[in-house]
Amino acid sequence: MRRLVFIVGLLLAAGLHGAEAPVPLWCGGAVPRAAELERPAGMEFHVIKRNEPEKDGYNWLHGVALCWHKGRLYASYGTNRGKENTPTEEMHVRSSGDGGKTWSPVQVVAAGGDGCGISHGAFASHGGELWCFSGTFSNKCTFVHTRVFVLDEANGKWVARGAVAGSGFWPMQAPQRLPDGNWIMGGLRVSSGWNLPGGARPAAAISHGDDFARWDVSVVDEGDVANIWGEATVDTWGPCVTLTMRPGWKADPSVAYVATSGDGGRSWTPLRPTNLPLATSKPFTGMLSTGQRYVISQTTADGGTRRFPLTIAVSRPGEWAYSRVYLIRHAVFPEGPGASHPRAALAYPYAVEHEGKLYVGYSNSNGGGNFRNSAELAVIPVASLR
Repeated sequence: MRRLVFIVGLLLAAGLHGAEAPVPLWCGGAVPRAAELERPAGMEFHVIKRNEPEKDGYNWLHGVALCWHKGRLYASYGTNRGKENTPTEEMHVRSSGDGGKTWSPVQVVAAGGDGCGISHGAFASHGGELWCFSGTFSNKCTFVHTRVFVLDEANGKWVARGAVAGSGFWPMQAPQRLPDGNWIMGGLRVSSGWNLPGGARPAAAISHGDDFARWDVSVVDEGDVANIWGEATVDTWGPCVTLTMRPGWKADPSVAYVATSGDGGRSWTPLRPTNLPLATSKPFTGMLSTGQRYVISQTTADGGTRRFPLTIAVSRPGEWAYSRVYLIRHAVFPEGPGASHPRAALAYPYAVEHEGKLYVGYSNSNGGGNFRNSAELAVIPVASLR
């Protein structure tokens, strides 16, 4: 805990005084190159949904989210017969009773139309119900907000419960409980469309206690950071919340950015660059049952902005900074069941721990471009992340 207090103090000082030195988010010596990475022992790989427009007509897929609920693993994703971020976007779900080896038929949670797209988001098993949070938008990603759908387990259908967070918020990870009794989700705020001034900013949404139907949006101050893209993830440790955000498309260097909060996400230190390499893709952070923080993205010394290989960096138990990086998979992966291609984009990870294993969902473009992705799953024994 003393180390945590020290690091949080360091971040606060950097934010308040405009320190130029990167925040020490990595403390493991030289960051390894991609060829030097080791894969955790005992991993499994499965395919959630293949890209097969010749069969189902869907060209675009992105944003896998995962949740365990009453003994089943659920996976959702955004998909579209047309182009990304257009009003024909839909949210689909599949579930598995054997840890991802086999999957139920595809189920449409909600379909876009009438100028409104329903896309990928986040999951939560809460109050005995399965909640599905969707990033929802109009036209060219204007009027962004979060809608929620709840599974009616009596008939297997998804019931719309309406908009639960406005102010442009698009959720990127499952709610996490805070010490004050509220819950927090990381994501981004789109105020006026992707490519307009103030378009995509790092943000979080905070619940009103256990009420998942009302969320307040908190936007992070970018400080003097210019080249960013707002997709963010949060993780909690005691009274501290850390928000980690990806760099912008032409970032140099391509590193993670962080901000911290000591009041449950209501206010944040200004965003600061770190010494942790990170791809230009939404990252995902969390806390393992071992007390290790982790971040899933592309963290290598020679990766730059590319979206491969997919990696997981972990801390030592009880420490804040990451100190070891493991390989999840390379772009070329002939031994696996998923797509393999030298230019594969392994992106937008999402993870959930269950019974000693970390389940990692991600998109795989197979080098095809235009996010013609498959949805895939890696299963990592937590004991192997030492």
